[in-house]
Amino acid sequence: MKKQTEYNITFGGIGGQGTIKASEMVGFAAMYDGYHVKKSEVHGMSQRGGSVESHVRFGKKIYSPLVAPGQADFLLCFQGDEHYRLKPFLKTDGIDLVGYLKPALDLIENPRHLNTALVGVLAAYLPISNASWQKALKTVFKPSILDGNKAVFKKAKSLVK
Repeated sequence: MKKQTEYNITFGGIGGQGTIKASEMVGFAAMYDGYHVKKSEVHGMSQRGGSVESHVRFGKKIYSPLVAPGQADFLLCFQGDEHYRLKPFLKTDGIDLVGYLKPALDLIENPRHLNTALVGVLAAYLPISNASWQKALKTVFKPSILDGNKAVFKKAKSLVK
């Protein structure tokens, strides 16, 4: 992907998959790296397994938190049905990370780590320093689960060649 001045990411999943937590990881990492960040989420019936959608935009100066259809540089979905629903957000030359869903599931032992694994994959594509990612992980995870999430993040990031 060519160097950009702003990045638009759309996340999708169902309640309980950590979609919002994943977008928080990216938002904090970008902020810690000095970017201006905007984030938005929709999680109406998420507690009952309903759709969850989140948008993260970062760059030099961002004015709106919403990624418009056809404008997402990256689409990161944790569930197949949500992928089909959100695919219209992806740019023609955007990167659809759905191909990493199965490898990420094979990589993890605990299904609760899927969000961290897929953010690790996304991290390999973004111009954010490792120090900022580590600080973001420390921000969003309590100490009792931090080390496990750091390990999954690192292993998943290496899935990207």
